[in-house]
Amino acid sequence: MNKFQGRYQVVLILFFLVATIYTIQLLRIQVIDDNYKFSANNNALRYDVLTPVRGLIFDRDSNLIVSNTPSYNLMVIPREVKKMDTINLCKLIEIDIYEFREKLNEISSYSKYKSSIFQKQITYLQASKLQEKLFQYPGFFLQTINTRKYLTESASHLIGYLGEVSKQKVKENKYYNNGDLFGVKGIEAGYEKELRGEKGMAITLVDVYNRKQGRFQDGKFDTLPISGKNIYSTIDIELQKYGEHLMQNKTGAIVAIEPNSGEILSLISFPNYNPQELSGRNRSNNFKKLLDNKNKPLFNRALSGLYPPGSIFKLLNGLVALEENIINNETKYNCNDGFEYEKNKFVKCHPHSSLTDLQQAITISCNTYFCKTFSNLFKKYTSNQESYNMWRNHIRSFGIGEWMNNDFVSGTKGMLPKHEYYNKYYGRTSWNSSTIISMAIGQGELLLTPIQMANISAIIANRGFYFTPHIVKSIEGNEKIDSTFLEKKYTTISPKHFDIIIDGMEKVIKKPDGTAHNIKSDNISICGKTGTAQNPHGEDHSIFIAFAPKEKPEIAIAVYIENGGWGSTWAAPIAGLMIDKYLKTDINLDLEKFITNGIINNR
Repeated sequence: MNKFQGRYQVVLILFFLVATIYTIQLLRIQVIDDNYKFSANNNALRYDVLTPVRGLIFDRDSNLIVSNTPSYNLMVIPREVKKMDTINLCKLIEIDIYEFREKLNEISSYSKYKSSIFQKQITYLQASKLQEKLFQYPGFFLQTINTRKYLTESASHLIGYLGEVSKQKVKENKYYNNGDLFGVKGIEAGYEKELRGEKGMAITLVDVYNRKQGRFQDGKFDTLPISGKNIYSTIDIELQKYGEHLMQNKTGAIVAIEPNSGEILSLISFPNYNPQELSGRNRSNNFKKLLDNKNKPLFNRALSGLYPPGSIFKLLNGLVALEENIINNETKYNCNDGFEYEKNKFVKCHPHSSLTDLQQAITISCNTYFCKTFSNLFKKYTSNQESYNMWRNHIRSFGIGEWMNNDFVSGTKGMLPKHEYYNKYYGRTSWNSSTIISMAIGQGELLLTPIQMANISAIIANRGFYFTPHIVKSIEGNEKIDSTFLEKKYTTISPKHFDIIIDGMEKVIKKPDGTAHNIKSDNISICGKTGTAQNPHGEDHSIFIAFAPKEKPEIAIAVYIENGGWGSTWAAPIAGLMIDKYLKTDINLDLEKFITNGIINNR
């Protein structure tokens, strides 16, 4: 055999080898492998997104408050839509032909190849009828989803709600597709990543009539969804319900905190809404109605309402003055029915006996005492700017004028002006303590949120420190909450000064001349402070902060009632009833009846 013949035989062997491999492969494709047989029969692959079950939400005592219920979306892949009985489909899902065409055109402009939601959350009856006739509507199929079921009509601002993702969010976050829902407010938003879980994917073979022909390669490439994690909140749902019951026919907010942990026991903004209104097919229509409601039930007054704190702020000014050695518990001032801060300019005060020391000034809420104290505080340093910055730094340490940095995605930091604000408004050398004397009694440019007011109460209860108020206690799987919520934040005030203030707050309730003597309890020692904030647009606002018991406090609370008048009229009784409810002491039924029957005409 010559060299040429040897090469010829090698080439011939290789040719037969290649031909044999192709023959075997064709045999497998045409006879053995069912997947290719499906393709030969004009089958197509459909990629179905498997939506995970959203995590459940419980209250602090493991009572379930948010669960899920099955629902259905009608999906469409525009490129697969063919000639069909469009009128009949429209009847089944209760839309007209014009809406049908508009939706299909909009979805097609987004993507002809991706599946998109055509009709959200159709009823079980509609889904059942559709399932039998889907083969008549090529390109359309049903997707099983879970929608929220709220087991309480309360706590809407705490729980939050789900909204549809925007096109911008779809671009920014690859997790979401058009039509997906995500947490917008409250726990739903703050813990969206934990609650939502992870999506799965099922690859299904369907025929030309959109009928399922089986799983592609027995599900080899499918991925299962991972359910969201359950959330255990800090809410006491019974306390929450009770507070909302007391707030009927009123406008304002209640925030209750456990001082030794910063856990929010109750957070009420009123008027509110039933959270179930923002779940299900009518969610969008209900949202618009709530948005147009003149009483603003969607606005979270507890987190974002900006209010003058009124006389409850006297407690902080007293603490700053004690820290700066401007006063002590023996310091006394005459009142004379008001404080003259400039010639013929007065901050008025109600008639009461004088001389007045610090505790008595807290007990009866003497304006004069705190105006004189504020004025003397500004005399300590060589310049008004230096004095103001000293005062402002102390106040900031109470979390005022600062973001709370809690686990809510929305809120307001309040208003605590810098000295530059007054320099710009009055001129650098043209303002002093008299210019801003209203700050002494919690008025002027000073604005706080109700959650900040409740935190002030918690700080005083703790004798100078606080934990960031937060709404989640634990996450399923022992996943830790934000570690910053477990760290103590200290004020600039020495602990030794708080007992004087606390004793005065106790006398506000215990002493007959105390401004909140009407909520005196024989069962528990409550420490509190009333406030009445001036309102140029109508009746003054009613304010009260408190904590109880005096020793080892378990609850700190702030109540703010718009247009409620004196702090003792509405805010103090509501706070007292809330404290009794939480600490499981006897409730004053006559007082409860007065509050629940009371109507305040705010608008």
